[in-house]
Amino acid sequence: MDNPVPPRAAAPGPRRRDRHGRGMRGPVAPPQVPLAASRSEVFADLVQDSVERLERRWPQLADIDFLVLEVPRLDGSREAWNDEAVPLGGTVPAREGRPARVVVYRRPVEIRTKGREERAALVHEVVVEQVAELLGLTPETVDPRYGED
Repeated sequence: MDNPVPPRAAAPGPRRRDRHGRGMRGPVAPPQVPLAASRSEVFADLVQDSVERLERRWPQLADIDFLVLEVPRLDGSREAWNDEAVPLGGTVPAREGRPARVVVYRRPVEIRTKGREERAALVHEVVVEQVAELLGLTPETVDPRYGED
């Protein structure tokens, strides 16, 4: 063993096979299956379902942008809200050619709910309250079933 064979240098780039020669693992579920949807995608779908439910009665909602953000931002002062009053949603009025916006904050809503049905009900409640604020109406006017759940 005077001349041992040096080990092969690893080729640059991604590995094509694992060490057992069976190839890389694929996704657990195909993309069209709900299992493949992330929590943020599922939450965005809940907001979209709520908006579609309201658009049947209020067609002017098509002119409003609906956004999902992870958490609310602190704007300068920390006295804006405290631990007991974290907002679940907010509105941005239309200005300078931009449409009005309704924002729903995902993490505060998720923390306050246990299951999908409860989360969907709270998301709808937040969307109704924010739309009512933008339109200058009461939540009961925007959705007659508001507060019944």
